[in-house]
Amino acid sequence: MTNTSSSVSLEALASLCKRRGFIFQTSEIYGGLNGFWDYGPLGCELKRNIKQLWWRHIVQSRDDVVGLDSAIIMHPRVWEASGHVQGFTDPMVDCRACKKRFRADQLYEEVGPEHETGSAAERQLRLPAGAKCPACGAQELTEPRAFNLMFKTFVGPVEEESAVAYLRPETAQGIFAQFGNILAVSRQKVPFGIAQIGKAFRNEINPRNFTFRSREFEQMELEFFVKPGTDAEWHAYWVAERLKWYESIGLPASSLQPYVYRKDELAHYAGACTDIMYAFPFGVQELEGIAARGAFDLSRHQEFSGKSMEYFDPDTQEKFVPHVVEPSAGVDRIALALLCNAYREEWIGKDGQILPAEPNTPPPEGFEMRTVLGFAPCVAPIKVAVFPLLKNKPELVQAARQIFETLRRRWMCFWDQTGAIGRRYRRQDEIGTPFGITVDFQTLSDQTVTLRERDSMRQERVSVGRLREELENRIG
Repeated sequence: MTNTSSSVSLEALASLCKRRGFIFQTSEIYGGLNGFWDYGPLGCELKRNIKQLWWRHIVQSRDDVVGLDSAIIMHPRVWEASGHVQGFTDPMVDCRACKKRFRADQLYEEVGPEHETGSAAERQLRLPAGAKCPACGAQELTEPRAFNLMFKTFVGPVEEESAVAYLRPETAQGIFAQFGNILAVSRQKVPFGIAQIGKAFRNEINPRNFTFRSREFEQMELEFFVKPGTDAEWHAYWVAERLKWYESIGLPASSLQPYVYRKDELAHYAGACTDIMYAFPFGVQELEGIAARGAFDLSRHQEFSGKSMEYFDPDTQEKFVPHVVEPSAGVDRIALALLCNAYREEWIGKDGQILPAEPNTPPPEGFEMRTVLGFAPCVAPIKVAVFPLLKNKPELVQAARQIFETLRRRWMCFWDQTGAIGRRYRRQDEIGTPFGITVDFQTLSDQTVTLRERDSMRQERVSVGRLREELENRIG
């Protein structure tokens, strides 16, 4: 796998995302707030599609997984039991020259892998040789020191120690805390899973790379509970399942790579961990982690709460605390990966010929530039755009509007009657709409429309009566 995805720069992608309504900097009118983002009309549709496809894959299509929506703020003892209060830290360093703060592990990324001597835990306690400030280049960095990533808040009117609570840094602990209740009501038997989608918050020292590392983000997590001794089997199963899912939403296998943790990189309780990595423009980075966490979480909550987390197996008549395999994915990172993968610039000839655009080069004579987001139809924010050929012909507008109203009951559709038809096509190409429907004068006589496909720009006549079936076959 290459170190980066397509030649798209993060700056060009961020510009398109703002211009077309995918992603805005939060509170931009007040100067923004680092590490927080707002998703616009198209961005929230993209995220909604990702979550729906994940839920369908993980919950809806299976008999052995149920769902949960737990609270963002939970009892603080939850985070003591999970180890987050004591151990959810990143080593940070300060630059004495420019006063900026960085994560120590990011300094290893700056100097290169040849400086990664010792274990991961050992590297958190010291700076790499020759480390410089990423911002100003000075070699005036403090030694690493612990920084807890949880956002602290207070419950109730008085800000005192007894009222301290935390915004959750992950959604998983809500699942573990409700394990007993869900087991009692769901009529599930081990092995089975509990899935959740929700917001999480981490006070990142140095948010960066657009939306990749943020302080507020959305997780899709599955805790799959298994019989002790079957961890390795189920871990391998879920790694394979998750890789297949990424390909199904349009991320090619060539851009994905499993990273298997070495023993010295594993958490003390983990039997195995595999990250699914994606080649972003800024390097190969994690999309999702699949960890075999053993019985650590349930055992800790059993210890701290005094409530049993044991499971009684009716087949073997034995009791045990289940082990867990946890696929944990970030919605925002997946959305960013899909945007990076989809973005491309092309030269379009008058005869319909398509050539890859050369960077910083004007199109050849007879060609024009088009920007395309080549989303798979299943994740595209808008599935179909409908155009009356002319807006000043009421009969065309009425016929097109009827088609639009019919299709929007099934898919997110876009109505556009302004400008030349070619310009309307280009606008839809840039936001990733896979199909366009044009209603023209022939429609009035034979009840057919022009169906245009985004990637090839191929056009064909399709009868209005067969339109929904044709789109169902192509979109899924």
